[in-house]
Amino acid sequence: MKFLWRMPRSVEYVLARKALWTGISDALESDIAAGRYRPGVKLPTEAQLAARFSVNRHTVRRALASLADRGFVSSRRGAGVFVTHAQTDYPIGSRVRFHQNILAAGRTPQRKVLLLQTRASDSKEASALDLELGASVHVCEGLSLVDGEPLAVFQSIFPAQRFPKLLGNLRENSSVTAALKSEGIQDFIRRETRIDGKLASVTLATQLRIQVSSPVLRTIGINVDEKGRPIEYGRTWFAAERTTLVLSSGSNH
Repeated sequence: MKFLWRMPRSVEYVLARKALWTGISDALESDIAAGRYRPGVKLPTEAQLAARFSVNRHTVRRALASLADRGFVSSRRGAGVFVTHAQTDYPIGSRVRFHQNILAAGRTPQRKVLLLQTRASDSKEASALDLELGASVHVCEGLSLVDGEPLAVFQSIFPAQRFPKLLGNLRENSSVTAALKSEGIQDFIRRETRIDGKLASVTLATQLRIQVSSPVLRTIGINVDEKGRPIEYGRTWFAAERTTLVLSSGSNH
């Protein structure tokens, strides 16, 4: 005697739905890997994806949730679903060198200078650099990019009297390390770094290509020369969704 067993329709339905959302998730993952949807790009809407794969929006939602769980996408309330940026490990130690840090991670660094000026120092700048309030300082502001994507906004303040030609050097070469070498500083170290969290303003969000009020990691650092004299007071605002700050007791070379 033969016994025939048929899977209950309810079980068939669950397995079919699982296969559907898994297939959609795999297809979107392949699109991301192939560069069809690059980091920071918004994916099509749930309705558009449902039409593409001939499924309902609940199935699409399940596929997107799977991608989010695996770190391929992130959802922004009211804005949509975006391809995530690769996380960048950024070491913070006694020597912080942007280009060297990024090259060591196998990525491509770039700095874009947006402002160079000389002006009077404010109270925080004067205190950090051991200057009298109102003493002249050089200001360099700009963007730090990794693989062409903005990672951070930076502002560096230097004592103008000590480094009279610094702005000219920075115009020719955006590297702070190289510019300081032209002024006779062969080496410098980080005396202290403070880290706190902020929410992105409209300006920061625009520069970093993130949503307004997205989390931002801010570092405030003071670099000193070999004799311990302050030469740079710097503030940097990192896009938190793309950055992991790595604290180390050793030196960054």
